[in-house]
Amino acid sequence: MATSYGPLSVWAVIVTGGLATFAIRLSFIHLFGRVDTVPPWLERALVYVPAAVLAALVAPDFVPESVTLAGLVSPEIVGGVAAVAAAWRTEDVLWTVAAGMAGLHLARFLL
Repeated sequence: MATSYGPLSVWAVIVTGGLATFAIRLSFIHLFGRVDTVPPWLERALVYVPAAVLAALVAPDFVPESVTLAGLVSPEIVGGVAAVAAAWRTEDVLWTVAAGMAGLHLARFLL
């Protein structure tokens, strides 16, 4: 694929993005390295960060393009509901993935 950008421009963007990412991460390490104790309210809030990030990454795949009732019964929604039910019931990653895949493929076969 040809592009009008030269190699120097592409490398400049890659290096700038890497430095920006490094600076953001280093700022938090430096900030928490200077703080003797993290406030309890912040510790309670940080517990929910992994779940929020996972939800932000996964949720767009389950949101239907149409808001009609027919759009709500899609194979992706069925697989997601099966995975959530398995995760809630078993608290095991293997069963969660297996139930989600089984629900998705069964719904694709039946719908």
